[in-house]
Amino acid sequence: MSNRVVLIDGARTPFLRSGTDYMDLMSYQLGAFAIKGVLDKTGIHPDNVDQVVMGTVVHNVKTPNVARESALTAGLNMSTPCQTVSQACISANQAISRAADMIRLGQADVIIAGGTDNTSDSPIGYKKSMRKKLFNAQKLKTTGDMIKFAMSLKISDFFPDKPAVAEFLTDRLMGQDCDMLAAKFSIKREDQDAFALRSHTMAQKAQDDGILAKEIVSVELAPNFKPIDKDNGIRVAPIEKLAKLKPAFVKPHGTLTAANSSFLTDGAAAVLIMSEEKAKELGLTPKAYIHDYIFTGQDIREELLLGPAYAMGKILDRNGLKMDDMDVIEFHEAFAGQILANIAALASDEFCKNNIGLEKAVGQIPMDKMNLWGGSLSIGHPFGATGARIMTTTANRLIAENGKYGLLAACAAGAHGHASILERYKA
Repeated sequence: MSNRVVLIDGARTPFLRSGTDYMDLMSYQLGAFAIKGVLDKTGIHPDNVDQVVMGTVVHNVKTPNVARESALTAGLNMSTPCQTVSQACISANQAISRAADMIRLGQADVIIAGGTDNTSDSPIGYKKSMRKKLFNAQKLKTTGDMIKFAMSLKISDFFPDKPAVAEFLTDRLMGQDCDMLAAKFSIKREDQDAFALRSHTMAQKAQDDGILAKEIVSVELAPNFKPIDKDNGIRVAPIEKLAKLKPAFVKPHGTLTAANSSFLTDGAAAVLIMSEEKAKELGLTPKAYIHDYIFTGQDIREELLLGPAYAMGKILDRNGLKMDDMDVIEFHEAFAGQILANIAALASDEFCKNNIGLEKAVGQIPMDKMNLWGGSLSIGHPFGATGARIMTTTANRLIAENGKYGLLAACAAGAHGHASILERYKA
């Protein structure tokens, strides 16, 4: 029995800027919208879903297994096991890959996988010193001890410890690392701005043409239940306006700005995958085979955002394929500088030989094949969900563009990289 894994379809919520319409929601609710969207879109009955695997980054202690809360809220059976995984910005990629592994091993036939994050509901706590005081306060017994404890507290103890998008082991913001990477590969500010504008322009056209709407499930929120059916981060601005923005991370000479960096985003995405045999049994037509996938780790001090170059180089080599064999390329846009640095690395014989162990450069990524419907810079980047969005888009583009192979890649905190190859399904 063959256990080739196929992608049936995917769905996502609109991706919204943090602090906007999803402000009052929790991640599990967004996850439920995406899972319900997949159920409705594919017509799959909950009884046929063997497991749910969801990725997340911004964890809420009230929903430690957000996959479970999302799945049950979406209407899946209590008997369906659910698991939550986390690997920074490639959490959904890990969720999908883990699900595919279970199918290949014969442990499941049908799985919904994806991810969800609501940065508007980020857990804000106290600093370590205050948390220690509060922990020890549990041991207090007498009124005098409690008064003494209260008197020991300082106003500064009550200041919240706001979560930061920073690398724990280096204490550097990801934008700072990207500025370093852009400088290393001589990526100019104007090229980063131009790429950001390209992303927003592509996304705006895809939105206007109704292409993005095909991947989105409309969300209706109380009290007015007005449908939310569009991403709200797409903003096409004159290149001259982008050029006037000040550096956001390394001041005053950095090249990263708010415009050429992805913004904090709320949203969820999910895909339905299964064995090819099960798809035939259920009368479903897949969109693509999940051909292969890979995860990499790099030097956290020097190569935080170079993971995609490593992953793309290794997965193409492992499968005996070349960049020119790829008809569709979807590349997670954390920063324009990150994208352009990875493109430069892949085109470098020196980098590919010395760092990836290849005989020569992977080659230049053809821009006429990459992120033609926009990317994370414009559509948005809910940390735990982006991988599922990108996979859905890759499959849809393969069909729309009559391609055979699609390559998708992403970077992640911790100096990780990911790449997957999809192959268009042909019955």
